[in-house]
Amino acid sequence: MDDGIDYGRYEEGRHCNYWTLDRALRREVRRIYGDAEYEWAEARLEAFGETVGHAIADNADYVDDHGPELDPYDERGDVRNFVRYPAEQFENERLAYEAGIVADAFEAPPGRDEPMPLSHTLAMQYLLCYADPGFDCPVAMTAGAALVLEKFGGEDLEPYYEALTSREYEDLIEGAMFLTEKQGGSDVGANETRAEYGAEADRWRLYGEKWFCSNVDAEGTLALARTADAPDGTAGLSMFLVPHADPETASGPVTKGRLLEDGPLEPDEVNDQLYRRLKDKLGTISVPTAEVEFTGAKAILVGEAESGFRQMTEMLNLERLSNAAASCGIVGRVLLESKIHAANREAFGQPIDRYPLMRADLVDMTVAHEAATAFTFEAARLLSERERAARAGEGADDVSRLLRLLVPIAKLRTARIAVDTASYGMEIRGGDGYVDDYVTNRMLRDAQVLPIWEGTENVLSLRRTAGPRARGRPRTASGGDREPARSGLAPGAGRLRGDRRGGVSRPAGGAVDAYRCGRRVRPAVGQATRPLRVRRLYRRAVARGGPSRTRGRERAAGPRRPAVRRDRTRDARRARDNRRRPVRARGVRPDRPTRGDRSRRALEVGDRRRRVTHSSSSAASSTSITPCSTALSTRTTSSSGPSSPTSASVTFSVSPTNSGKSVPSASAVSFLTR
Repeated sequence: MDDGIDYGRYEEGRHCNYWTLDRALRREVRRIYGDAEYEWAEARLEAFGETVGHAIADNADYVDDHGPELDPYDERGDVRNFVRYPAEQFENERLAYEAGIVADAFEAPPGRDEPMPLSHTLAMQYLLCYADPGFDCPVAMTAGAALVLEKFGGEDLEPYYEALTSREYEDLIEGAMFLTEKQGGSDVGANETRAEYGAEADRWRLYGEKWFCSNVDAEGTLALARTADAPDGTAGLSMFLVPHADPETASGPVTKGRLLEDGPLEPDEVNDQLYRRLKDKLGTISVPTAEVEFTGAKAILVGEAESGFRQMTEMLNLERLSNAAASCGIVGRVLLESKIHAANREAFGQPIDRYPLMRADLVDMTVAHEAATAFTFEAARLLSERERAARAGEGADDVSRLLRLLVPIAKLRTARIAVDTASYGMEIRGGDGYVDDYVTNRMLRDAQVLPIWEGTENVLSLRRTAGPRARGRPRTASGGDREPARSGLAPGAGRLRGDRRGGVSRPAGGAVDAYRCGRRVRPAVGQATRPLRVRRLYRRAVARGGPSRTRGRERAAGPRRPAVRRDRTRDARRARDNRRRPVRARGVRPDRPTRGDRSRRALEVGDRRRRVTHSSSSAASSTSITPCSTALSTRTTSSSGPSSPTSASVTFSVSPTNSGKSVPSASAVSFLTR
């Protein structure tokens, strides 16, 4: 594969600039940013890619070997809830947050009059995951908590919002979301944590257990709890901000600077909660995950009571796209490591990237990476568009309905691609990839959590496409009914799949929105599932201009010559002579072709080869395979025959979105959905 980069000059995928080495990310950022936004962001993304490739990558390897530790009690037996981090973790936090990975999306950065779109935060998270996917979890939840407080927070939560979006590390607090309970899991409506209001103290207190709490010591933690006399299911849940420190005795949010300067909190400053233990996890070591018991923890109500589930979905949308960006970052790092190893590793007399099978594997990984990146940032563009409209007081119902489908699909498919690619990247390195000395080991361990975070594949598949439902009906975290028989998914889903039986009629009434949204999302579904046809097209195009498939020789420039040169006059004369020559009856099987038959067949095969070679060369020279989605169009084709399945083919074409903007040449990348 010749992408203009000499991977042989790198020893490994560190001490390099991840922004300059990732063409897929650069192309998507250029496509979805406005001209002014891109002009401002390009230099900063390049600088952040350099920081991640050097300082953050080195620190991340150390943190993976020396992860956080928990001291739940002090020497006197008082609750301490103190998490010890290595100094390298604090350094990574400082580098990322002061680069504006969260602040730029909420406060106008230097040199701009307004905040950057959320897609800018996702692009920086993408780069961060080249080095430390675990640290991306606190970053994503900090941005998500800030988004919730921006929309639903009151004056009492303003200090926490300002600390979540601070550009100065000493004034910063991180966010978290305590959602999972032992008996509930994805069934959020079964949560049992309760909230009690003390009128005499004018304070809410939480009682209950949370089972899987990542970034456990965050000062800006959001949690769901059920108030007294609230209905069952998700309709009875309210959202609360539960600080790590007691909000009364600590006198406001306890920032990073205060913790670094003063050390652990005093016993009377610790909120009424107990961090029982840290989970012993397979990966994402840099983010501490614990079990938490609320024993009357003081909390602040966010927005209105019994609106917690709706508020949580605002955070989940961003979290799921952050999950998708993390998946793309992991795939990018694994692909980079694989290309570097293939360029440097010699076997049987030449680098292994010269062999057809290895080249085909690298092409497949590249296609998956570019497709996942294009899909993720198209969804990110829509999310940024919706948030921009919301800040301007405008409606964006169509975009919101589309996001309900695109975001779960992006999270689901990119997570699975990350796991598969990380696994094969380890195989490419061989036995060395299986040991801890190389980053491919950690990338696979970190990738394994991505299909689980923010909803498993089955939970995301049950996400309902219709509009709002009646309050009080039990629902899962994905928004699907707990009783499948009551789900209203059938009409919209039947149209979305392209039901071949013809038994699903056009929906009416409340399902019309689902039907319309399904028609719009079909191209996205096609892109996100099983890129079969594009692999053949991409592999064929790359093979035309890369190293030769025979003996490692470089292919000469110019049009490809026919594989076989034959003297057609001589062949025709020989065939005519063979036909005239009598065939001896002795020793000739009647069902065996004669010499003349074999000659005619050779002529026909040679002609077909020349025609295929000529047409393939013309097609390869006129088509640029560059997976990049700007405009989506759908066409449905049927194979001949009554039993042939119907397939939906999605074509992505590139067109300029701003006058004068330089965009890639037109491309045709088809994803086949069966």
